[in-house]
Order: sequence, then C-alpha cells, then structure tokens
Amino acid sequence: MPEVPIAAIVTVYNEAKNIRDLLDSLRAQKGPIETVLVDAGSTDGTLQKARAYQEEWNGLSVYEKEGTRGACRNYAVEQTNAPMVAFIDGDCIANPFWAQRLRERFNGADIVAGRTLDIGYWAFEQLRRVELEHQGVDVTYPSCNLAYDRDAFLTVGGFDDRFKTAEDIDLNYRAVEQGYTIGYAEDAIVYHRARDSFGGFFKQAFWNGYGRKQLTLKHGRLWKNYSFRAMLDRQMHFWGLTRLVTASAGYASAKLRERGWNEDA
Repeated sequence: MPEVPIAAIVTVYNEAKNIRDLLDSLRAQKGPIETVLVDAGSTDGTLQKARAYQEEWNGLSVYEKEGTRGACRNYAVEQTNAPMVAFIDGDCIANPFWAQRLRERFNGADIVAGRTLDIGYWAFEQLRRVELEHQGVDVTYPSCNLAYDRDAFLTVGGFDDRFKTAEDIDLNYRAVEQGYTIGYAEDAIVYHRARDSFGGFFKQAFWNGYGRKQLTLKHGRLWKNYSFRAMLDRQMHFWGLTRLVTASAGYASAKLRERGWNEDA
C-alpha cells in the first residue's frame, strides 16, 4: 500500500540559529513528504537561510506572511494538497522516524499527536504542560508535534487566528467537539528547545497565560473541573511557581484587553 503523503507545516519568526537543524531533520524523513515554511516577518535572516536551503532541497516551499501563528499555519495548509498535515515549530528537531510513526498511527485516527521532549536548560526541561480534557480526551497536545487529516482540519475551520497562544488547544477542542478522534504516537518524537534565556521564559509564560484566558472567553469555564491543587502539586518548585505567577499576569491582561472577544468573532 502506498505511503500517505505528508506536508510538514512550519511557521517561523526569528529562528535563524535553529532553522537549518529543523530542515535537516525534515529532509531526513521517509517520504513522500514536503515541507511548507511560512516566515512571519523575521528580521534576523531566517527567511534568507530558508530560501538558501530551498535551493538545495526541492521538497521545501518557502512563503512570507505576517500574522499570528494560527494565521500563518492556515495559509501554509492552503499551499498543499497533501492528505495529512503535520505541524512542527522552528525551534524543534524531528526524530528521523517522526513522519513514519505519524503515518502508522494516522491509519486509526483523524488527528495524531506525537511525543515532545524539551531539551536545553535542565530547569526549564522539567516544566510540564497543564493538561485539559474535553469529552474525556486530552486537547492540550501542542502543535509543535501534531498532525491532522487535511480535510478534517479544513472542516473544523483551521486555527482561530485571534489567539496569541493556545490556538492548538482551541483547534483540538473544536475537533473533538465535532467528533474527530485524537490518537497518540509515542514514537513520533520531536525535540523542542526550551527557552534559553530568562527573558524568553517569562515572555512565553506570560503569553501562555494570555492564551488560556482567550480560551475561556471563547468556550466558557473550561477549567471548572480542573484541580488547582493538582496543578500546584506538579509545579511545586521555583521555576514552576514562577511560570504560574507570570502566566497569571498574562491571564489577567487578556481578561482586561479581550472583553469584546465574542462580539468580534
């Protein structure tokens, strides 16, 4: 049976120091695979490096479009007809068997989430995502390692481009709501670089909190069944609590700034 073609969807902004490692890892995947890269207005030479790589590898298409991650990803999906679209970020490295393991699990699911391993400063590596379930399904699988049936992605409506972060949670939530299934491929591994500076760490935590509030503005009290005590227990160390405090600031900021969310939908 022929292998399912995959389009690796990459959106980047100022990833010059990481972009070649990512593209090398995607080039090593078992085909058929194409890579669709959208640069969101980088100022550090990312676009130039991607275009130079494109001259070496005809499996890479490079586009320019400014906007949120959701908007850029939606645009990238429009550029391919591959039946399976797999999202990965510019600061990631795909395991050589990543695409094949996604394909294998894809046969029994509409959506496949892989396993993401953080690499970098050890303290940041230990931080774990906060899971949220909807209809008994984890919808917090991150879009740095997430594959969708393209038709399902389009039917759900793609990413909501208003989100600062958490656009992947919103997408998964809506997919589950519409009856699509999410499978997990433990061997579809992506190595994700943890933030390499305190400034980057705080910025990420703030916007993660901001995105969580955008979720509640759109979908209601998503966290009503979540145990705050359980979240504290999992983050009861310096960096975990620091992330929680910073994310709370982002959450409060979104609450103040996004009051017209539903009216703007």
